[in-house]
Amino acid sequence: MKELSKPWKIAVIVLRTLMGLIFIASSVVVLFGAVEPPADMPERAKTFQAGMEATGYMLYLIKVTELLCGILLVSGLYVALSALIIFPITLNIFLYHVFVLPDGLPVAIFLLAVNLILAYVHRDSYRPLFRRK
Repeated sequence: MKELSKPWKIAVIVLRTLMGLIFIASSVVVLFGAVEPPADMPERAKTFQAGMEATGYMLYLIKVTELLCGILLVSGLYVALSALIIFPITLNIFLYHVFVLPDGLPVAIFLLAVNLILAYVHRDSYRPLFRRK
């Protein structure tokens, strides 16, 4: 984040904090069973949810990852790593809302956009991953 002007730095901090809070809230709601899925959920969404739950671990793995990355994003620690780890989940959230449940598409677009912005802002952190040895 060294090249950004002060307003852009503030914008990135606000965006990453909002993204982190969304992931924290989403994971806490699911992990602690605070909210039941709506009864009028479309059949494809129910099938997807049932498949995640049927594994016995996948939903919990995803939600614990969301919780940990959300905490790191809010705290500002290991942001580049958190953005990298959470990207496949963010992409899946976006695709889920494109193909299965379009109602949540605005939030999914926001999460994907912020994740891509964070990846761009921290691109120098990823360069060593692509060096040929």
